Amino acid sequence: MNNNQSFLSGVYKTTILFLLILTPIVLNGQQKIVFGLHADPVISWFSSDIRQVKNVGARPGFNFGLTYNKYFTSNYSFSTGISLLTAGGRLVRSDTVVMDFSNFKSTVLPGNSIVYKIKYLVFPVGLKLQTNQIGYLTFFSDLGLDPKVVISRKIDIPSLSLTGENASNEIRMFNLSYHITAGIEYSMGGTTAFVLGLNFDNNFLDITKDNGNQPVDKVSQRILSFRLGVNF
Repeated sequence: MNNNQSFLSGVYKTTILFLLILTPIVLNGQQKIVFGLHADPVISWFSSDIRQVKNVGARPGFNFGLTYNKYFTSNYSFSTGISLLTAGGRLVRSDTVVMDFSNFKSTVLPGNSIVYKIKYLVFPVGLKLQTNQIGYLTFFSDLGLDPKVVISRKIDIPSLSLTGENASNEIRMFNLSYHITAGIEYSMGGTTAFVLGLNFDNNFLDITKDNGNQPVDKVSQRILSFRLGVNF
């Protein structure tokens, strides 16, 4: 079994286990369903577990998507959805490395930054907890896992005047992260509400492939996003 198959198998098993835990609760509870749309400004950056590879700055991005909440009590719901996430980061390495692009290879000298630009399809699975409505406000938090499929992998190397190079040989296609979200909902009547929140996302798996002479490390991506949405 290759790495991609192993990853998909792990995501599948984790998701099924989560659903099996929730199913008896959902079947015995209420069935209220709330949909939502969100458009979130994003700040993302990398971290590495070795000194030879360092983060050198964050990148702006965006996360747009649909949410789905199925309530099994008035204060708890199963949350999922789908979103398109644009994120990235900047890395420098202390040694010379060769980057493997689709049609050529490039040598990057120590200290020269490599800019990663990644687009994901994200399929969050979580548990949402919320307070009773206080006036027009409801406070909530959401904890869960985010399986991700990369749909675009690009790299810029400013020192070599390379922009938007296809980096499918450098960036892994699948990843998995956890998310922690907290925020407020302002009721407009019924289930309609404006949503404001803050979300932190951290990957479990390595972003990069560590080809050839590249140092073997684990590069994680951390994402801070500002939830702007509406429920209906």
